[in-house]
Amino acid sequence: MSTSELSQSASQSAAPARRALPSPHWPPHLSPHLTIPATNLFYNAEVSAARFPDKPYIYFYDTPVTFAQFKDEAERVAGYLQQHCGVKAGDRVLLYMQNSPQWIIAYYGILRANAVVVPVNPMNLTEELAHYVEDSGATTAFVAQDLYARIAPHVHEGAGEGLHHLLVATYSDYLKREPSSPPPEFVSAPRHVAGPGVVHWADVLDARCVPGALNAGPDDLCVMPYTSGTTGKPKGCMHTHRSVMSTAVGGCNWFGSNQDAVQLSVLPLFHVTGMQGGMNSPLYNGSTIVILPRWDRDAAARAIEHYRINGWQAISTMVVDFISNPRIDEYDLSSLAWMRGGGATMPDAVVKKLRDLTGLEFVEGYGMSETMAATHINPPQRPKPQCLGIPVFDVDARVVDPITLEELPDGESGELIMHGPQVMQGYWRNPQATRDAFIERDGKRFLRTGDLVRRDEEGYYFMTDRLKRMINASGYKVWPAEVEALMYRHPAIKEVCVIGTQDERRGETVKACVVLDPKQQGSVSEDDIIAWAHANMAAYKAPRIVQFVDTLPKSGSGKILWRKLQEDEAQARG
Repeated sequence: MSTSELSQSASQSAAPARRALPSPHWPPHLSPHLTIPATNLFYNAEVSAARFPDKPYIYFYDTPVTFAQFKDEAERVAGYLQQHCGVKAGDRVLLYMQNSPQWIIAYYGILRANAVVVPVNPMNLTEELAHYVEDSGATTAFVAQDLYARIAPHVHEGAGEGLHHLLVATYSDYLKREPSSPPPEFVSAPRHVAGPGVVHWADVLDARCVPGALNAGPDDLCVMPYTSGTTGKPKGCMHTHRSVMSTAVGGCNWFGSNQDAVQLSVLPLFHVTGMQGGMNSPLYNGSTIVILPRWDRDAAARAIEHYRINGWQAISTMVVDFISNPRIDEYDLSSLAWMRGGGATMPDAVVKKLRDLTGLEFVEGYGMSETMAATHINPPQRPKPQCLGIPVFDVDARVVDPITLEELPDGESGELIMHGPQVMQGYWRNPQATRDAFIERDGKRFLRTGDLVRRDEEGYYFMTDRLKRMINASGYKVWPAEVEALMYRHPAIKEVCVIGTQDERRGETVKACVVLDPKQQGSVSEDDIIAWAHANMAAYKAPRIVQFVDTLPKSGSGKILWRKLQEDEAQARG
């Protein structure tokens, strides 16, 4: 896509939506239009450092990083990238770490160098990393030393393709104070990495390189998260400073966050939900974040108690694990004022348990890598359970027949398409995939999400399922997400994933992979679950097969990998 096409698309996305309010329950204190700052994202670091220089932006196991320190170190990183790694405007730089101060400083250092961040899931292994290196064209990568061995094979000395520079972070460099809660071993480990192309984080900072001019504008590329790759190899989603700014600023406005908030940032920062809600929004409004490098329910509860955390973003699998903790009553969670998230619909049984524990309603939202987080969020004053919410600022969302692409009335299930300021420009170096992802409506460019939804009469959207996940059982359409939500009501079920499996008579039938609550193991059988399901849902929806498993496969962002279970089942059935 050319620069002129990028600018034209961005300017179209920045225009106010001309349709009526998406819901009569639009938050009364907000305008339906959001004016997006016409600056690059790094400007937010400059503003917060000027306003709150000595205030902690980050806490990492009790070690603070102030806004002034954060800006200073990001600028040193930028200078080093430019002067020692040859990074130029528009170059892509890989970012491959767990949540840490270095992750955030590196992200903003890349932006300060006028370059593009390519965040990579820290669960990716050597073979998977090859695609990110080759497709992005990156020659420089930030990596934590616990992940170094995976990326080292992609370093090539001399000219040519591949990585030439590895800037290696040691998490323990930011353990400046004795932590009240002991960090995991991979965080406290001292520096121990050496190899071709390696420069250590501390040496990058000690070089004190001064960066050149900051020239990136709102319509220049900013960050390029890759999709999960469920339909082939992962694709890079091209986001500009403007599209990233739109959801970063929009989230602050939607929830009324301010500089005195303290937030738990435990969702992976490589994922757009964690990136925006757990990093970019707090930096914009000057609030404080408490980072955990990996999910740990006891560490999360201790952090809430110790830092008097106001709120945190989570996904359903985190919340299920959090409230299942037999020690949860030992922690003081009274400071929590909000919990919100997305990724997968929160079962109503889990919502009730959370309400009973904290008195809070879980506020759900919906977004994609292609939309840099949320396009739909529930109004805080009137959330609905198991609901994606309503379209946020300037988002034109419609429900269409996935075959004819004609708009459908309220109550009917169809594919969600969207136009808005947070929608990506397209897929990196993949013009065919970009063409396939968009359609034109009323002179605007709409993203096809591949998600099936319905809209109620109040403008709230509800997920039906993924377009390709439907189970066809004897001609009846079964949506696994609906069955899962019902099954979570069983008191013995901790986690569940519903998939389709071959059946000689029905063509396909419904199978549920179930993780039992540890307290219920031995007291319930697979047949008991099947009988309960038949008693609590329509016969065609009820699982005919239940398999108890110890764990369910999950992505780095905590989503249950239903597609892997589906593929394993297909392979097992031949």
